[in-house]
Amino acid sequence: MVMTILEAHVSKENWVALEQAYNLGIQHRDAGLVQTFLIHSLKDGELWRILTVWSSQEALDEMRRSGEIPRGVQIFRDANAEPVLSVFEIAQHLALE
Repeated sequence: MVMTILEAHVSKENWVALEQAYNLGIQHRDAGLVQTFLIHSLKDGELWRILTVWSSQEALDEMRRSGEIPRGVQIFRDANAEPVLSVFEIAQHLALE
């Protein structure tokens, strides 16, 4: 599995737009998407992240090959923010549910 992390600083006046865009965006799930989270920093009030877990690097690559703007990037752009992307391999995972 791999995890993508998109992060951007979003002005307070755009927080509602960000949350609305996220709620709309998650209605359309890409193949291979396992989990996604919209998180807000408690320390840096304007820092937001979208964490997404993908079933495999291949699933992520397939989504990126589509030629469309990735959904997470568009979510931040709808809130007038330009995100930075990081990609991580998930080395270990524990699900407690």
